[in-house]
Amino acid sequence: MKNLARLALFFSFSFVLIFLASAGLRFLTIHLDWARSLPAKMELILPEIIAASHWALSLAVYGSLLLSLSYAARNDVFAPAAAVCLIILSLGFSFGISLGLRNWENVPAAAVPPRSLGGPGMILTNAAGPNETSIVLLKGPAELRGPRVAAIPDRPLVYQAEPAGGLPGAALDLPPVPFGDDTAWFLKSLAIDLRLNAEHLRLQSGLGPLSFLIYAGALIFFLCALGFIFKISAWPLANLCIACLAFRGVLALETFFNSPEIQDVFDSFLKGRLPPDMTVPLIFCGLGMLLYLYALLTHAARGRSGDEI
Repeated sequence: MKNLARLALFFSFSFVLIFLASAGLRFLTIHLDWARSLPAKMELILPEIIAASHWALSLAVYGSLLLSLSYAARNDVFAPAAAVCLIILSLGFSFGISLGLRNWENVPAAAVPPRSLGGPGMILTNAAGPNETSIVLLKGPAELRGPRVAAIPDRPLVYQAEPAGGLPGAALDLPPVPFGDDTAWFLKSLAIDLRLNAEHLRLQSGLGPLSFLIYAGALIFFLCALGFIFKISAWPLANLCIACLAFRGVLALETFFNSPEIQDVFDSFLKGRLPPDMTVPLIFCGLGMLLYLYALLTHAARGRSGDEI
């Protein structure tokens, strides 16, 4: 019981920490993407916080289960008890946060004051480039193609009244507007899959508590069934790396199953025998049962071989 209580405490701490950290980073990313596009409209803070929190909820579920399953394997927590504990805690945290975010979405937009990107004299800097060229928008983001001043290293300041035409030899060295994004593709794909997962959980939450609990419960049940991976070898770090790949595969599989094309395939194959929202949860439950059966048979085989020795 003491190990189980420690596991519950470890999971709770990991979930809250991952959720808060990832929500903050995602909010900054959304804000930077908004600023990079240089919109003339003002920024609405609350929708960005809600979108970042939904994304962080998906990452918190995957990340906290990954770390907690590794903790349970390293501390020899009874596997069935650990799985039940993690499933209950994951469902409780995810449902509570999802319900809270759902209530936040009903807050009128007028109750949250918008924020503008900037005014006249806003400075744009291409710090990622080798030249670190800067642009001063004299009339602010409302007139992106209006007059501006360009500061190019080792050159005098250049005033451009009409940047579309530009000055001879000056506009070639200016950074693009909006600035480019050099994020690695594997990080982009992970962020995209987490966003799609978050949007689907948000959709299930809108359909009602039962629909959300069925889908999230089936997903968490499937993820907890991967706990046997953490006992494949005697090296915990190697097991953790393999489990990271497995969890990434589950995330990609979830995105694949929830895509409109695959949903159409399921509908044409089942022909209305099952509700559309039950197809993916049943697949996850079936795969989870197979993994639990495999882990049980493997454990029984190892125990039998140990008795023979």
